[in-house]
Amino acid sequence: MSEPAGMETERIVVEEEKEAVALIQQREQETTPTENATTCLPRSPVKSKTLTKQIRILLTPVSATCGEHNKHLPQKRLLEQFSSCEESFGKEPKAKKICSDYSSPETRAISHGVSEVVSNTDSHRCGSVVEAVSSDLETDGDSESDRNDEEVSTQLSAYERKRLKNITENAKFFASLKLFESAASLRNMTARVQSPKIQRIKHSKAKTETTCRRSMRLQKVDPLSIPLPEAQAQPEPSVDEYPRLPPGPLQMIPIDQEEGNDVTEGFLNMWAKISQVEPKVIETPTCNLESYQAHLHKMVLREDCVAKVVRNRIHSVAIHPSESRTLVAAGDKWGQIGLWDLDSGLEDGVHTFVPHSQPVSCMYFSLSNPAHLLSVSHDGTLRRGDVTRAVFDEVYRNEEDNLSSFDFLAADASTLIVGTWDGEVAVVDQRTPGVSAELFVELNSKKTRTIHTNPLSRHYFVAAGAGDVAIYDVRHLKASGSKPVVSLAGHTKSVASAYFSPVTGNRVLTTCADDTLRIFETTCISSSVPVLTTIRHNNYTGRWLTRFRAIWDPKRDDCFVVGSMSRPRQIEAFHATGDLVHSFLSEVYLGSVCSINAWHPTRYILAGGNSSGRLHVFKE
Repeated sequence: MSEPAGMETERIVVEEEKEAVALIQQREQETTPTENATTCLPRSPVKSKTLTKQIRILLTPVSATCGEHNKHLPQKRLLEQFSSCEESFGKEPKAKKICSDYSSPETRAISHGVSEVVSNTDSHRCGSVVEAVSSDLETDGDSESDRNDEEVSTQLSAYERKRLKNITENAKFFASLKLFESAASLRNMTARVQSPKIQRIKHSKAKTETTCRRSMRLQKVDPLSIPLPEAQAQPEPSVDEYPRLPPGPLQMIPIDQEEGNDVTEGFLNMWAKISQVEPKVIETPTCNLESYQAHLHKMVLREDCVAKVVRNRIHSVAIHPSESRTLVAAGDKWGQIGLWDLDSGLEDGVHTFVPHSQPVSCMYFSLSNPAHLLSVSHDGTLRRGDVTRAVFDEVYRNEEDNLSSFDFLAADASTLIVGTWDGEVAVVDQRTPGVSAELFVELNSKKTRTIHTNPLSRHYFVAAGAGDVAIYDVRHLKASGSKPVVSLAGHTKSVASAYFSPVTGNRVLTTCADDTLRIFETTCISSSVPVLTTIRHNNYTGRWLTRFRAIWDPKRDDCFVVGSMSRPRQIEAFHATGDLVHSFLSEVYLGSVCSINAWHPTRYILAGGNSSGRLHVFKE
């Protein structure tokens, strides 16, 4: 029958202890006095008979396999052996005595090695063995001390005695090196001698100017990341630098070109030739929305359909109604009008004229004679470019107010309705000699941004102002003041534009700064006009972009386009119900916001102008 685990462990421990004691006794018999001297610790320079002792504790972890009834045996043996050490060493606490008697680097090094705790794990043992070791750091050969050393040494194993000897020899070696004295001498040698203070002259730091981020337009970089040729820095022109041009007709001579240039004459002859064809009458569209969307998807933007036609920001765009050639006109911030013949290439196709001195806010080709290009400007003039005579005639001039918009009252374009920024309108007849108006009245509005007439009932026109939109009847205008026929309510901020639908005039589309596009029902113009559709749209363009103006497609009465602040840059086409029909975009050739757009009256051609004077033409 096998013994219990606890009893077997106790027997193994007792046998090991007996073997250790026998081995130590054998070593003591063989050891000479010289060997005993080597095992002693070096004598302290202090001549007192103070005896310093150290306790060395060897801990062996207790295995988890020990029985519960024997779990207190190792602790009991530890206390008994520790009591024997107390009797041999005295009652003074050992740790305190060791720390108090270290008076030299040598003894401190020895004590550091001797007093460390060694853990020895043996998987075959169960319990804890505590061994107390004492050694003399200072001795005077007293016989009582030798007897104490012998008693203590009997409790050391051969391995521990050898290890103690090695620690003692190493301590002696490090003490002979005199490291502490060398370190002290080095610290004295490296002590920095303070040099006399020298008065240094502090130079003021140069002020660095903070650089601001610049757009690609200001860096003269094309949206395609192609560096543009460096141009001489020119300050932004002011109104004083561009005074009003003299009254009367101006010669149709492009800038940077001389009169009689072959290229210019060829361009003017082409314009006159394509204008002789009678324009196609706009009829009610017969194709459904799906077929219309298919046409829009075929319209793409090519590399040769992007060009810079004017120098500054574009404020107005118009497309010639020709069916054979594509001719697009754009008016910029400082009175330039650029005409671009897309079929002649980029080098010979762009011709820029200067008929005004301030922003060209509105521009149309004549309905009855496309050889005439009419434009109004903030400089207070309405001019008609006549390609047949190669001049810009002055049709109307207002010295006090800036002109904002105009439209044709008659189908033959003989009479016009012109609006000013101060909320006034003028009725102008082109057949009357002179530059005065037939009628000049004040509307019930602070400003008049756009003027647009009903395509069927042209005596009705809609005026968009600083926060109100109203429909007026030109037959009831009075110089003392005119009241609108109906007001289109619901706008909370200023309105940028308002246009009748191009075929029937049964709807009015408005673009408001409250980020909303609204469509009103104007089939029956009465005291109230309901809102058909409200579309949320980001119309916040800021001060550096021309304000958006949503415009109808002249081929349809239910679809329109508007610029977009979304990325990638695009032009959005919506249905009258508010659904997005198509987005005109090109990640390669369209990298800017096209605020002002214009449709070809009969073909699927859309032109968009940005704030750097560039035109982007989408063609089927």
